[in-house]
Amino acid sequence: MKKKWLLPIFASFMIFTSVGAHNTEAAAVSDLTTTAKNYLGAPYKLGGTNINTGVDCSAYTQLVFSNLSISLDRTSKAQYQQGTSVSKSELVAGDLVFFNTFGSGVSHVGIYIGSGKFISATPSSGVKIDKINDPYYWGSRYIGAKRVADFTTEEKGEVKNAEIDFSVYASRGEVALQLAKALGLNISETSSSFTDVKPASEYAGAVTVLNKLGIFSGDANGKFNPASPITRVQLAKVLVEAFNLKQQGDVKNFSDVSTSHWASDYVAILASNQITNGKDNGEFGVNDKVTLKHLDVFLNRLTK
Repeated sequence: MKKKWLLPIFASFMIFTSVGAHNTEAAAVSDLTTTAKNYLGAPYKLGGTNINTGVDCSAYTQLVFSNLSISLDRTSKAQYQQGTSVSKSELVAGDLVFFNTFGSGVSHVGIYIGSGKFISATPSSGVKIDKINDPYYWGSRYIGAKRVADFTTEEKGEVKNAEIDFSVYASRGEVALQLAKALGLNISETSSSFTDVKPASEYAGAVTVLNKLGIFSGDANGKFNPASPITRVQLAKVLVEAFNLKQQGDVKNFSDVSTSHWASDYVAILASNQITNGKDNGEFGVNDKVTLKHLDVFLNRLTK
């Protein structure tokens, strides 16, 4: 079976309801910036909302924030009405930054990622990082910024074994190990670049090769977090990309996966290939932790 290697997205999920600046205790700055950078190079398409075929600037920011369950309006002008205003000197990573690129008010939006840089979907180069004070273009077109969420600057602690029963649930390390075996990868090299995956670790070989192939990445602190769980929706993306699955027939709908959800296509593709049927109540189980039993079932169906 032909395999396609792409970087899966491991986003943290939070619940936000208002349109002001959300105050959250769980989402770190790296959650947002890592998610935003996972789309670097994605194509631009005016009016586009599909990350694979093309998105415009506001669809991109909407997608990134939706990965953290933060709701943004569809257009850059509408997003400029959300949150609270922030002066340029007070910008922090996670703030939305706005520009006038057509001479008629707000027409472009991006995400500030710190150090004078922002990331956005641009007509010329797709999703890319630029300098907010670029004297040749962006600097003179800057309009203002809005803070729609207050992210913590400290990293969330990794979920430890004592908190999750890994005799029942699959850890990131176990997923890496089982996926590498299912794909028939050579896991002899154990010199991982991650500070929390030592050469003696049972996951070292799998983590190393999967990282080199671009399937698994770590966090902003250079950690892989092998003892953290993985959700069903996150695994759906991993499996679809790793095995290059395509939609087969009609799309199966799940009550907890809206068409605007970042992983809706991946869930639909996985279901159409008869890899999963979802739950008895009609849900997919978006944020349910993957069990070892289900991981085994999925991989068996993919490699039979």
